[in-house]
Amino acid sequence: MTMVNAAESVEIQHSSSQSRLVVFVVAVSFFMQMLDATIVVTSLPQMAQSFGVQPVAMSIGLTVYMLTMAAFIPLSGWLGSRYGARNVFMAAIAIFAVASLFCGLSDTLAEFIAARAVQGFGSALMNPIGRMIVLRNAPKRDLVNVVALITWPALIAPVIGPVLGSVITTYASWHWNFFINIPIGMIGLALVWYFVPQQKEEDTARLDIAGFVLSALGLTLLLAGLESFVHGAMRATQVAALLAAGLAFSAWAIRHFRRTNNPLLDLSPFAIPTFAFSTLSAGTASRLAINAMPFLIPLLFQVGFSLDAIATGTYILVYFAGNLAMKSVTTPLLRRFGFRTILVFNGAIASASIAACAILSPATPNLAIYALLFIAGLSRSMQFTALNTLGFADITPAQRSSASTLSSMLQQFAMVLGVAVAAAVLSMSQHLRGDVVLALADFRWSFVAIGAIGLIASLRFFSLQHNAGAEVSGHSPK
Repeated sequence: MTMVNAAESVEIQHSSSQSRLVVFVVAVSFFMQMLDATIVVTSLPQMAQSFGVQPVAMSIGLTVYMLTMAAFIPLSGWLGSRYGARNVFMAAIAIFAVASLFCGLSDTLAEFIAARAVQGFGSALMNPIGRMIVLRNAPKRDLVNVVALITWPALIAPVIGPVLGSVITTYASWHWNFFINIPIGMIGLALVWYFVPQQKEEDTARLDIAGFVLSALGLTLLLAGLESFVHGAMRATQVAALLAAGLAFSAWAIRHFRRTNNPLLDLSPFAIPTFAFSTLSAGTASRLAINAMPFLIPLLFQVGFSLDAIATGTYILVYFAGNLAMKSVTTPLLRRFGFRTILVFNGAIASASIAACAILSPATPNLAIYALLFIAGLSRSMQFTALNTLGFADITPAQRSSASTLSSMLQQFAMVLGVAVAAAVLSMSQHLRGDVVLALADFRWSFVAIGAIGLIASLRFFSLQHNAGAEVSGHSPK
């Protein structure tokens, strides 16, 4: 009996080691994807000069990337099931890396836009398929650890991307912001080939073309409306029309998925409380607050404090350090307190740290700013990991594909929504002051508003059961 138990223990350890390798491979690919989305922002003026256009024209490169990604995310789950998750994931990495090469080689804005569109297609497949691979290879007992690992690119890339992009653009050239994806992509392909198993796929129904078109239109129009609002690219009536059309197509898509046989997206995961809480309602509002911070913090220091990029980067690195430091204690904290308690009380701490940024000024001692940013980074990391883990705690194997796709769609929406809400408060405060430029007072209102949204979302998690996700966290409610 002892020999059998020992053999089982060795097999479990081997399985856990294999799953960690798979997760690491996926995390490397996610980092490449998410770093690219943020690193390019700081080099737009230099790119505009190279292409012979105005800097404002470069925003179309960012928009095309985002909208292409939004359009094809709904298709990713079906492609993964139809052609094999590993095959599609490798194709996504290859497409992304090759498109990055052509972005760096672009001589005109038109060439750059075309390359960014292809890049967006690769990105659309990478995130949901990567999550699908992780869910298929990770036992539930390891879910907290593996989700924490694949979450760090989403936490770190938005923070260090602008700083790294500034350094590369200053000391090399903007082309290398894209060329660095080539070696990362090649490493990712090799790691996927060697470490990600090729699993037998279930029989896949024919492609639900109508569902794909409706869901793609809904998500794309919603994000286009939010993005246009953030950049002030359209009048209010045009933004409202885009948002209304996006909501209409999204509602039509939901109706279609509920009524058709073999829909592109199975909506049954939303009937699971843990998935619904962590992706809709409270989850979306929490992610809104989380995603607004990387947008607000650099602006606060550069516009509100009138600091240069290097000084701003120092503060951002402290925030980044807080994100990293939390990783080592995420699992023990969830085991000790459980998802419900963590999401409520850590969410309250995260929201308070956001709102507290409203009191910062150039006269605030550096040590106090560092401490606040570090706490904000710690709590942001904890909240993000808890949300992402809880979402898949009770998902069945048959629901993994759709759940992964739905989660990616909603996270993309929450990311743009967070920036849009923060920008809206900034713009409203500036308008009420009757000024043409942003001031420190505008940032204060924005931090307070985002903190309030995060706090309300945190209190909503009181509705979760005490033992929600206990099988994954290992928490034993008393």
